[in-house]
Amino acid sequence: MKKSNFLYRIFDLYYDGFTHMTIGKTLWAVILIKLFIIFVILKIFFFPDFLSEKAKENKQDVYVTNQLIQRATNN
Repeated sequence: MKKSNFLYRIFDLYYDGFTHMTIGKTLWAVILIKLFIIFVILKIFFFPDFLSEKAKENKQDVYVTNQLIQRATNN
């Protein structure tokens, strides 16, 4: 690959920056741990699969449609 290629220069910039980080690696580890907690742990414990509890299997679309129509007619 040519050294003057724009994409190669961008890749080289980031690669060089990440390899020479000292405290940045620790900060990235903290960020990744937080993202894991937010998207995995909180999803499991605090956000249950409401639709699968309320609707029958393979009938989620009918349940959502009925709920939307019902709420639209009540207002």
